Amino acid sequence: MDWFTAPDYWLSRIVFQRGLAGLYVLAFLAAALQFRALIGARGMLPVPDFVRAVPARRAPSLFQWRYSDRLFAAVAWGGAALALAMAAGAGDAVPLPVSMLLWLLLWAAYLSIVNVGQTWYSFGWESLLLETGFLAVFLGNDDTGPPVLVLFLLRWLLFRVEFGAGLIKIRGDRCWRDLTCLYHHHETQPMPGPLSWFFHHLPKPLHKVECAANHVVQLGVPVLLFAPQPVATVAAGLMIVTQLWLVLSGNFAWLNWITIVLALSAVDGSLLGGDDRSRPGAPLWYVVVVCAVTALVLFLSRGPVRNLLSRHQAMNRSFDPLHLVNTYGAFGTVGRVRDEIVVEGTDDPDPRPGTVWREYGFKGKPGDPWRLPRQFAPYHLRLDWLMWFAALSPGYARDWFGPFVERLLEGDRDTLRLLRHNPFPDAPPVHVRARLYRYRFTTWAELRATGAWWHRTLVREYMPPVRLRASAT
Repeated sequence: MDWFTAPDYWLSRIVFQRGLAGLYVLAFLAAALQFRALIGARGMLPVPDFVRAVPARRAPSLFQWRYSDRLFAAVAWGGAALALAMAAGAGDAVPLPVSMLLWLLLWAAYLSIVNVGQTWYSFGWESLLLETGFLAVFLGNDDTGPPVLVLFLLRWLLFRVEFGAGLIKIRGDRCWRDLTCLYHHHETQPMPGPLSWFFHHLPKPLHKVECAANHVVQLGVPVLLFAPQPVATVAAGLMIVTQLWLVLSGNFAWLNWITIVLALSAVDGSLLGGDDRSRPGAPLWYVVVVCAVTALVLFLSRGPVRNLLSRHQAMNRSFDPLHLVNTYGAFGTVGRVRDEIVVEGTDDPDPRPGTVWREYGFKGKPGDPWRLPRQFAPYHLRLDWLMWFAALSPGYARDWFGPFVERLLEGDRDTLRLLRHNPFPDAPPVHVRARLYRYRFTTWAELRATGAWWHRTLVREYMPPVRLRASAT
């Protein structure tokens, strides 16, 4: 079976598997720490309500058959513990079938979470983690050489991630074609990072170079992943550099990091001293399984390929409920202005023009103009991300914003844990309101004069003052 394994990729496989396991740790940790307020039994979008409305065939999940907050916590914390063990090398310390079963358990556990996560789990990196995690099941361990077919499928996935993102840009907003999108992107992206202010103030010619380089890396370089080595390694290296640039300039959960992990699987380990031809080959049953999975993935790739070729390309779409083969893309349109929702409360039972309102502080999204954005990625702050969409249009928040405000009025402990600052530590407010502000980065002169990173201007009322119905008399 010499054709089946690629001995030059032993090191690449180890790095890929350990990196993927680390991302699983973060994904399960985020689920464990945030689920009660978001999708728990008393959450804003409760899982029990969802599974009553959506059949298991459309959203297969362990929680379709039974749900409790205790069970969800066990799955999330158990997944984090198993992923941590795999990151430490547990997959190589057990026989091949057991290693495959452990990777399969990680994938199935996270699929169960994503498929009941509703809008909180509607991001492309959820499907990307699942698709990558499914392929990892068949990548093997120290009992066998890295299978060529699975390495090819990982490159095929990386190609679709990068090429799909490049196509949706060049087909989308005109600013990608005239190279001006980065005049705005660092300021208007969903969750800026601590260096985003500085990236925004780079000279405009450099922003154009960034745009042009992005097009080269996403539209030209992916084809080279299928070229002989060392060309494929160079292509992967260019993608890694680009992703690290994005890591520095914003907070995109684990999207950039999983793309980096995928690119590492295309690196020829022998160039780094990772060649080990003395390792065993592959058992026949394993060869049969990998060939069957390869055929399945290629068959399921029809939908993503048609989407790539379509003039009406969709981004971040799954074509099957198991998220086995998906389509990806981001920022086909770049906003020119940034609006933010500021949520405030008061203990005044009868709000009037002179009423004092106190602002809730979010962990990641912009709020206090004097607070420098923080780095949270690859950890994902789900509420903060959805607040960005809510500011774009109330339609994005129709299902969950009302329940969110209701829980602030109740002083719900789990919801308040999602926030950085609760201005009502002793008792919940009587009224809560939301206002829409226009935010922009300050200039160098404004920063020196005021110390503020943002300048904000009131646009309009987003939600009038409300109180708990049970409190109304």
